[in-house]
Amino acid sequence: MANLNRIANNKSVKKGSKTQKIAYLYMSPALITIAVLGIAPILYTIFIAFTDYNQMHFLNYHFVGLKNFISLLNPNNPLSAVFIPTFVWTLVYALLTTGFAYFIGLFLAVLLNNPHLREGIIYRTILIIPWAVPGMITMLVWQGLLNDSYGQINALLHTVGIPKIPWQSSPFWARFSVIMVNVWAGFPYMMTVCLGALQAIPSEIYEAAAIDGANWWQKFRWITIREIWSITLPLVIPSFAFNFNNFGGVYLLTGGGPARSDNPFVGQTDILASAAYKMTLDFNRYDLASAISIILFVIVGVISWLNMRYTGAFKEVE
Repeated sequence: MANLNRIANNKSVKKGSKTQKIAYLYMSPALITIAVLGIAPILYTIFIAFTDYNQMHFLNYHFVGLKNFISLLNPNNPLSAVFIPTFVWTLVYALLTTGFAYFIGLFLAVLLNNPHLREGIIYRTILIIPWAVPGMITMLVWQGLLNDSYGQINALLHTVGIPKIPWQSSPFWARFSVIMVNVWAGFPYMMTVCLGALQAIPSEIYEAAAIDGANWWQKFRWITIREIWSITLPLVIPSFAFNFNNFGGVYLLTGGGPARSDNPFVGQTDILASAAYKMTLDFNRYDLASAISIILFVIVGVISWLNMRYTGAFKEVE
């Protein structure tokens, strides 16, 4: 009897091992693709960041250690003008874009969640259009609308007697337009998330609060905000990371311009992602671009980890 059990166990182990090998065989095309198109470029970028691989050393580049990182982070080095102002603007841009998109989406979600709003479905359909349109098309359309010379928005302002606004030539208005357009493109997502969170709040909580004499503001502050925050925060964090790296949302709209008078490498609206792109393709500074990419990855990773760690957004609840 014991021998029969041992034989049966050996057969099941061999069968399981064979099934596992077949599974890996089926997965091998995907694993090879990920390794070639994902992992290998990342490792090569890390390697380039520690060398002087640029237009002057394509064939005879050398290992330079942390020199590229020091050049970007040292305020006394002229190359720090590429990184430090760009990093500050990237942080401001990501915070404002994510914050405005969230609160506008929350405001609209509260309005659309009103059961007495008969046209709610129509309004939801209209408001979700900016999210439904592909991002590249959205940015290119807005680029034409905001053109200083022949843009339709300036033409409309001119018809009502308002002077033309230099959307793409003024540093302030260029940054304002970048934030405005990306908020316009991002608020439908936040509205959808907040609307789903609102509909998940039990109505009994509001009824109990009404019995206790709570007014509309108290219900919104102590019930709606608290319930929504725990649900939407795990989605706000990835949205911030996305905006921090939103290359298309800036480059397709302004090309990073207008140009800086003190820095030929990056423009007034360039974020770190577009700065790394320009350093690579426009100036052939692959070493600095790789260093910027690694710093960008570390910054986003640390910010996301801190948010998740101290807000408990992804903490499992038993």
